Amino acid sequence: MKPIVNTYAIGQMGNNTYLFGDPASKQAVLIDPAFESSAILPEIEKEGWQISHILLTHAHFDHTYGIYELSQTLPSLPPIAMHRCDKDLYESGGLGELMGLQRDPLPQPAIWLEEGTIIPVGSQVLLTRHCPGHTPGHVFYYSETAKTAFVGDIIFFQGIGRTDLPGGSETVLLKNIATHIFSLPSETRLLPGHGPATSVAQERAHNPFF
Repeated sequence: MKPIVNTYAIGQMGNNTYLFGDPASKQAVLIDPAFESSAILPEIEKEGWQISHILLTHAHFDHTYGIYELSQTLPSLPPIAMHRCDKDLYESGGLGELMGLQRDPLPQPAIWLEEGTIIPVGSQVLLTRHCPGHTPGHVFYYSETAKTAFVGDIIFFQGIGRTDLPGGSETVLLKNIATHIFSLPSETRLLPGHGPATSVAQERAHNPFF
């Protein structure tokens, strides 16, 4: 059976939070829980999904602060996984102070991802690819079966992620997009952290940064 991908456009910054699930086992992962993540839990529970992990593409606050809500709503918080190169950013609040946000420390990740880490989701798998440039520890998650990559803030529809924040580098980001994103099959769907979905073919042909 093909995996299920659900998109939830939530929060005050227009984030996309994603569920990637195996319909056979009903195991699923939640990717980048944004503000108002608790609002999507009734739908997730109604569909019978069991969240095994919370996967972060990177540690900016708008992609992580839903963890606070989930920790207060769920009986137990699923293990959090992220790349170690974003550890300092995560522990310092993910630049939330730029928005005047003062929060208690987030729960510590249980899994430190590396390039090539395989994440099992029931009978499905996600491949972790390290793709810095927006942040040092930014990763994306690729499902060959679903022909889908969850790309966070690496690349958008005819755009790329910001590189003017601490830890960003346009040179590094563009190199990694060309190496890691544009090397995926043309039909691969790209699901970004904000805005509409796009594809490798679309961005190769029309992204103004290339």
